[in-house]
Amino acid sequence: MKYTYKTKMVCSQEISFDINGDVITNISFVGGCNGNLKAISKVLDGWTVEQIEAKLKGNTCGVRPTSCADQLCLAVRKAYDEQKNA
Repeated sequence: MKYTYKTKMVCSQEISFDINGDVITNISFVGGCNGNLKAISKVLDGWTVEQIEAKLKGNTCGVRPTSCADQLCLAVRKAYDEQKNA
């Protein structure tokens, strides 16, 4: 299932990815630090929701209380929970 998440309080505006069970693939960001976010997307391809959260949840960016990586954690968890409850 394709999922799109509107980010909050970060430079990227949106995160899209595919979710199949708890496995995340095809991650892409709109906006943000292009090179870094492309690298993150490649590294995390095929990881589970839990693996992504374990590595990136709570990561901040500068003085912001969140980051694009942290927003990805929120997005994959929301998608997973919505998929389970559908």
